[in-house]
This record gives sequence, C-alpha cells and structure tokens, in this order.
Amino acid sequence: MKKTFTFLLIAATLFSSCRKEKDFLTEIAPVIPEACEMQTQNPAGRSYSSSSVVEINTAKKSCGLIPMNSKNYWVYEDSVFINGSFSKVQYDTLRYTAALKSTTDGLVWWESSLSVGIPEILYANDSALFTIENRFFTDDIKDVKQEFSLFSGDSLRYITSFEDVAAIGRSIKLTNSFKTPAGAFKDCIYIDKNARNYRRDQVYLKPGLGVVKFMLEQTGTGTRQLRTEKILTLVAFHIE
Repeated sequence: MKKTFTFLLIAATLFSSCRKEKDFLTEIAPVIPEACEMQTQNPAGRSYSSSSVVEINTAKKSCGLIPMNSKNYWVYEDSVFINGSFSKVQYDTLRYTAALKSTTDGLVWWESSLSVGIPEILYANDSALFTIENRFFTDDIKDVKQEFSLFSGDSLRYITSFEDVAAIGRSIKLTNSFKTPAGAFKDCIYIDKNARNYRRDQVYLKPGLGVVKFMLEQTGTGTRQLRTEKILTLVAFHIE
C-alpha cells in the first residue's frame, strides 16, 4: 500500500511538472497566425469560359487593396430611404464567404453578401479591384473588368459605367482623417461614380481595410431626379 501511494505521488509530481513546462513554452512561443498571401496579378482584359470559373471552399487569406478571408467581416449602419425620404436604420454585415476560382490562372474571386459600391464578385490585388461578368448576349464567356485602381497625383477622372449605362468616375485622395464610429482612417480615397439622371455612387475606401462609407442615389419610377436610397457607414470590423 505504501509503495502504491509513493508511486502515485511521484506520477502526480511528474505530470504537474510537465504541465507547467508546457504552459511556460506556450507563453514564450505563442502560436503565430497564418500570414496572408499578397495578391499581385493583373487580370485586366482576360476572359474565361463559364465552365472554367468554378465554386470552391477555401480558407485562403489574401492581402491586397481589400483583405479577403472568409472570417473577415465589416458591420455597417444602414440608413434606408424610400423615394428620397428617410425610412429606417438597420445594421448589415459584409462578408466574403463564397468563392470562385478561375482555373486557367488560379485566381480566387470572392463573392460578397452586401453591396457597398464595389464589385460584388471581386479580385483585389495590391493596387486595383477587378470583377468578372458575363459578356453581353452570352452566358458562355466571362470577361474581366477593372473597376478601380490606385493612381498617381491627387485626383483622377475617367470613363466608367453601371453595366451598360455610361458614367463619369472621379477619384480623390483625402488629406484629412475620415471618421466613422469604427474609427478615424487616414489616407482614404473618395470615389464618385455618376451617371446623370440614372445613378450615383459615392464610396470612401481605406486601402488595406475596405469601404468605410457608401452612399447610393438612384432615380425612381417616372422621374429623372436622383434621390438618396441608402447610406452605409462602417461601425465595426474584424480582419484576420
């Protein structure tokens, strides 16, 4: 009986020592999060057959103008308007949980759960945003379209579109911090996309983080006057 008690006491002491050593090693060598992969490809002008763009499940972390990861999310205060008159406030969450892969070049295209003034199917490299959409009059071919890119100088004007409606684009680098309930963000870019008598999008983009504010104006039935439809303001976010 005495030998058995002595054995159990020694085993308990050894177990406690091993546990303390393990805890100590954990403290001095914490788990390092997996680094995200910088996106540098420029797919502008590429086309894919529809069969070569397939749905995938991925845990990939992509670094670029907007960080992509199925665990990332952005929470917005959504002010909703009806016929230009304020209606209600609700909270919406933007996630990129669905993904597509263009098998000919291995690019991962992320699909968003919420429209915030940038492409809802998106590839973001380190300096530009791209989308893929069906070619006019056919569902068999998908074309890549560059939606926005960083630019030299303080501002830039360009021709763009809302699908088949021509629009004027204007991008301006902001010199002051842009504040929302989620924080104050420096070096934001203001993007104004305006199709007169049809639609106007205004986006405040923080490179490396995402959209911090989005304002949408559209014409209603029987009128050519632009009216506010929604204002989305970032209130919280989580990026891994």
